[in-house]
Amino acid sequence: MLRGIYNSASGMIAQQARLDVVANNLANVDKTGFKKDLTLFKAFPDMLIRRINESGLGITPAGSYDNMPFVGKLGTGVEVNEVYTEFTQGSLQRTENSFDMALEGQGFFTVMTERGERYTRDGSFTINQEGILVNHNGYPVMGENGIIRVQKNNFIVNERGEVVVNEGISLDPRDPVGMDSNNWSDPVVIDRLRLVDFENIREIKKEGESLYRETEFSGPPLPPAELKVVQGFLEKSNVNIVREMVDMIEVQRSYEANQKSITTHDQTLGKLINEVVR
Repeated sequence: MLRGIYNSASGMIAQQARLDVVANNLANVDKTGFKKDLTLFKAFPDMLIRRINESGLGITPAGSYDNMPFVGKLGTGVEVNEVYTEFTQGSLQRTENSFDMALEGQGFFTVMTERGERYTRDGSFTINQEGILVNHNGYPVMGENGIIRVQKNNFIVNERGEVVVNEGISLDPRDPVGMDSNNWSDPVVIDRLRLVDFENIREIKKEGESLYRETEFSGPPLPPAELKVVQGFLEKSNVNIVREMVDMIEVQRSYEANQKSITTHDQTLGKLINEVVR
């Protein structure tokens, strides 16, 4: 009876953790480049139950052997094994904004924070007052040669991540450039976006603000095998609202079932103590 209470309690704790993950996925469904989390559970080792009112001793001319019959297995509870991020591709949304960029394939943009290099799928970039390409938090977007300085209406990012500008006009970020006045008479590649991938992408650590960092288990950042940059688009989150709502209903029902199990065991235990033992 006590074991049943413990098993049900462990189930409630596990479902609460799963509910937190589902709720976080739903809260970030509209965040650019967000990748949903999934919860994995593992069961405690099962116990084999045998009959205790039988000797279980088999006798043969050659000797004896254990013949106690098994009743079955007894579960001992469950716990959260891992919460990991699923990096499936999100759908692309056209914005017509030259500062917006999306990635097709497995990989990340690189930005420089006060904590060092971090990696993101969120390509909603802009330029600051110094003409530096930054993300929505103001962190500089890194190229192979360092920070990238561009000018509105005077830069293109191709599929390989190369940043192309027209040297035929002023490259001073403070000088405005009209879309119609840029004829791209002298295109020059000034840098290439620092795009990275990881050998074990499942082990990178999510930090919030759509940022990730490498860990000792993920390995160092590597050049991506197949990755394409799409300018003028943003990658939407890979959260399926219908799937998450179904999971939330499933979690709530499982939580209530475990809760009811605890109540039933408690009532049975109380009846045993108050009526039978007396």
